[in-house]
This record gives sequence, C-alpha cells and structure tokens, in this order.
Amino acid sequence: MPPTDTQTDAATATFEAHRPRLLRIAYRMLGSRSEAEDMVQDTWLRWIAADRGAVAAPYPFLARIVTRLCLDQMKSARARRETYVGAWLPEPLVETGEDGVDEDDLTLTLMMALERLSPLERAAFLLHDVFGIPLGEVADTLDREAAAVRQLAVRARRNVQSARPRFPVAREEGERIAHAFFAASASGDIATLRTLLAEDVVLCSDGGGKVLAFPNPIVGSERLLRLFAGVRRKWGPERAAMVAPVWIDGLPGYISRERGDLLQTTALAIENGRIAALYITRNPDKLRHVLRQVLPPVAGAAGTGPHAEPQPRGSGERRPGGAVP
Repeated sequence: MPPTDTQTDAATATFEAHRPRLLRIAYRMLGSRSEAEDMVQDTWLRWIAADRGAVAAPYPFLARIVTRLCLDQMKSARARRETYVGAWLPEPLVETGEDGVDEDDLTLTLMMALERLSPLERAAFLLHDVFGIPLGEVADTLDREAAAVRQLAVRARRNVQSARPRFPVAREEGERIAHAFFAASASGDIATLRTLLAEDVVLCSDGGGKVLAFPNPIVGSERLLRLFAGVRRKWGPERAAMVAPVWIDGLPGYISRERGDLLQTTALAIENGRIAALYITRNPDKLRHVLRQVLPPVAGAAGTGPHAEPQPRGSGERRPGGAVP
C-alpha cells in the first residue's frame, strides 16, 4: 500500500529536521558541498523507500545511510584526485549559520589533515569525535567490531591532533588580520606583508586546471614575498576588489574579484598573531555554491560583471594569485 499524504508529510518533516546534520557529515567526509548535497538527496530517496515503521530512531538510521554512501563516493573521488591538476583544496564553505553545516569546530586546516586518513579512519573520527555518535552505532555503520572502530578513531585522532591550533584566533583579531592582508597584498605593501606572515607560512592555491594557480605549495615567507613581487612586476598594479569579508570553514578570510573578473576565496590560518597558511580557491567548479550563498542574482547577468558565474578555462586574463602572492 502506498504511503498516505500524511505519512509522506511526516517522513519529510523528520528528514528535514536532520538534513543539516546529514549535510555536515557528508561535507566533512567528502570535502565537497555539491557532492554532499547529492549524497543527502540519495539518502532522502532511500528514506522514502524504507520501511520507516521499523525504524526506532531516524537519525542513526539516516546517518548510517549517508555515511555508507559517502564511503562509496570516496572511492571514485580519490581516483579523481590522482589526476587533479595542481593542489587540491576542499570546496570552500562560507559560514552563514543558516544551514547548520558550519556548526562544528573543524577548520579548513583540519579538513586538510583529514585527507591523510583512510576512509574508515575519517568516518570513525567524524562520526564519533565530531558528531558525538556512540561507538556502538559507529561500529554498526562501518560494519566493524567496536574495538576495531575504537582503534580507527584513535589513529585518526593522533593524525589530526597536530593540526589543531593551540590557541584559536579570536574572531575580531582574525578579521583584522584578514583585512590587513588583503589591503597590503592589493597595494603591494611588502613591508606590511612581511609583518603579517609567519616565517614558515605555506600557500596552497587550487585552480583545478581551469584557471591559473600555483601548482605546488609555496613554503616560506621570503619565497612567497619574492614571488609576489615578481608577479606584481610582470602584471602591474593589482585591480582586485573585495566582495565580502567572510569566515571559510572556521578560518577568517574573504571573497574577492581578481583580474579578468575571476572569483576567488582566501582563507587564513593564524597562529601567534601571524598567518601560518593561506588557502586560495580559484577553481570555478568549486565556487558555484559561494556565488549562490553570497552574491545575489542580477537580471541579465551572463558571463561577465560583478555577479557573473565563474568563467571556464580561457576566459579573462589568466595569471596566478590575483591580490595574493
């Protein structure tokens, strides 16, 4: 017998109540907002098709489904990473507080640390340590013994612990440093940039082969500053425009429009009052959700202009880094 409208409405209400947490699990597992949304949609289809009368607790049931879907997705995702052009960064998640995705303490730096884990280690750590799911339920989800899952979580915790900042930056301080960095990099103020960067700063830039970006991490403040000065000599004064100061996966940063009308996000990991890492995302495929989040649609906008969709390879003037070194 097909479900009644009342039963379907109740199933929908139950699922929507858990959707934000499911989306958080999927995003933290995959590092992609678009793929996470696909996994949650597939979870919804399985929820509607399930014998819901036999489900005593909906959230563990739904979390189990979305986790298993993500583990399957990670197999193909990791294969794609092997052929990815340049450095890979998680799809930037601009914090709005509207969908609950950013309601945990995982920063972009920690997301990068999760990439060192096996899929099962990542799942065990996220489900148990981050989302507070009891160990027995995690074991059922991963189809492992509880003792084995405990060891997975312990190994993951050891790997991730070193990436946690000892003293998280205060919100006002982080925003001040992000604003100062944008202003100094846009104006070419090398002296100020030197005071903002940690000596062993690391810059990672993700263009995905669609737009120009540094293919490998740049390590060290002096190397980064020399590179920035060289880019400025070659391309002239920067014409970057700040779109919005934002927090990206727990890190202060901003969205900017660079030369050639290219959109990019910049997130700053700050330690001891200095920038320890810069994460720059320029890949247009990873910025579509940012556009939907931050930039209101404009009638007739297509291809160019302040509210345009990111352009495919070959559009605009291609150069590394924009208003950043």
